Amino acid sequence: MRIQQLIRGLTDQVARTRAAAATAADDLYTAQQDYFEISRRAAALGSQAKRQATTADEAAARAGRLAAQLYRKGGNTALLELLLSTNGAQADELLARLSTSERLLEANRLIYSDAVIARDSAQSLANQAEVARTERERLQRVADQKLIASQKAADAASAALTAQSLRLVELQAQLNALQDVTTRTVAAYRAGVEAERRKAAARAEAARRAAAAAGANPASGAGWARPTRGGRTSSFGPRSSQCGNGYCSTSYHYGVDLSSGCGSPIYAAASGTVVYAGGNGGYGNYIRLDHGGGVGTGYAHISNGGFLVRHGQRVTAGALIAREGNTGNAFGCNLHFETYVNGTPVNPIGFMAARGITL
Repeated sequence: MRIQQLIRGLTDQVARTRAAAATAADDLYTAQQDYFEISRRAAALGSQAKRQATTADEAAARAGRLAAQLYRKGGNTALLELLLSTNGAQADELLARLSTSERLLEANRLIYSDAVIARDSAQSLANQAEVARTERERLQRVADQKLIASQKAADAASAALTAQSLRLVELQAQLNALQDVTTRTVAAYRAGVEAERRKAAARAEAARRAAAAAGANPASGAGWARPTRGGRTSSFGPRSSQCGNGYCSTSYHYGVDLSSGCGSPIYAAASGTVVYAGGNGGYGNYIRLDHGGGVGTGYAHISNGGFLVRHGQRVTAGALIAREGNTGNAFGCNLHFETYVNGTPVNPIGFMAARGITL
């Protein structure tokens, strides 16, 4: 029968869009974690390169001091001219000049060798850091593209489910009316359609009232607010991987975990725009806010049905945006909260403390 085919078609469409949304969410999570990891590596290499450059300069200076000591102990005029012609600003140039002094090499090859090794190591680290920064920029573009694609897939799945919910009742009632054309069945069909519309309106009103009843979390610290009233259960940075429920946690934590119980309110940490609201692989249900100026915040493990804002919506600091849950790779209900500067995660504890908020 055609109506039965339509019903099966609606069901299949919802299944397809949900599967596509789940795949897109997993792709987003993978791309995002890859970007976070290369950002951390680029920063670490940059710091190492700076420290090694300082070491190289100090090693070159030691080699220069040795040359000066050698001259004072009986060096020749050529060595004096060598030292006087070097301004000391460029370590590489100094080392190149010092390498011409056979007396230096004879006196202490080790000091000169250390200086050269330090210089080469500093250059190698600087090159690695540059490669990592280039890769970071590429992976950031990939993550941004996956974010857009995943949001579109999530919106499509939501639209398909809404369409199915409204249309399914109507089609089922029509099928019943065709199978039993009694007045009572026709009346039931009409009543069913109307009842479904009323339920949808009631759910929307209930959500609105729940949000109003929960109230906003008072903002403080120049327009910033604590994202939940719960206590901190896990901090930012390296950690031991924990396994359970068929998955393992990552060995590096890019946010902090705050827990106040299943269904507890989650608040916007600052005013901004919802740039993502949907699935995100191991993060489960996830919201990302853009606060402008390269600053953003992320909220993960939101409960199923716990979204209280939508993509593109503007929110204010302390506004209720979601409910705490244990979706994704969570070991109980909690909020995984992240803070971003130019897309890269930074420690939320220090970030929020600088804005008057204690986590």
